[in-house]
Amino acid sequence: MYRQALRTQPTKQILTGTFARPLLASSIRLQSTQTRQGTATGATMAGSAATRVSDRIKHDHQELEEYYNNIKKAQRDDDKIRWQNQFVWELARHSIAEEIVVYPALEKHVPDGMKLAEKDRSEHQQVKEKLYEFQSMKPTDPTFLPAIDSIWESLSQHIKEEERDDLPALEKALDAEASGVLARSFDRTKHFVPTRSHPSAPDRPPYETVVGMMATPIDKLMDMFRKFPEGK
Repeated sequence: MYRQALRTQPTKQILTGTFARPLLASSIRLQSTQTRQGTATGATMAGSAATRVSDRIKHDHQELEEYYNNIKKAQRDDDKIRWQNQFVWELARHSIAEEIVVYPALEKHVPDGMKLAEKDRSEHQQVKEKLYEFQSMKPTDPTFLPAIDSIWESLSQHIKEEERDDLPALEKALDAEASGVLARSFDRTKHFVPTRSHPSAPDRPPYETVVGMMATPIDKLMDMFRKFPEGK
């Protein structure tokens, strides 16, 4: 709809002042899951029949580690803020998409899947609470770097256990086609969930989905005014 408006209305009525660039950049952010090069991965990776849900989750894990390291390495406060926003944006979407799509699949297809999913949800809750505090911090806060370190300490342990135990068990229970369908559902879900941490929200569908649909527009509206790394 935005592109149609550009074709049918005078340019001066659309792109005026300094608001034009954030609006355009944010419309890209709302519509796509992006790689390190800034290109959409949802259609690319999900379009491959060989892509399994574990591939998509591990890909997100790698990006989160990259964003964490970029926060730690950044020398300027402006760069720290940009990578902080990118880290929060990706972790919030990843966590909720797992809870809506992946954990119910664990419960349905994997022996003891209910136990695994409950453990994962509990670990997510701890990370969400830490992320909620971190997402409003400024780089000048003395607790800024300790906060991201604390998040990563909890998250990296969760990632290790998920990749070692949960994902192999889920893949063993699914054939390639079913895993691919789950991967595509995971990608699609990430487009429609909140982009900030809301630890008080439910962590199970359908309640999580309903609350998420209420929070998502506000989060995405505020994303229009946040700084993100160039090309992301």
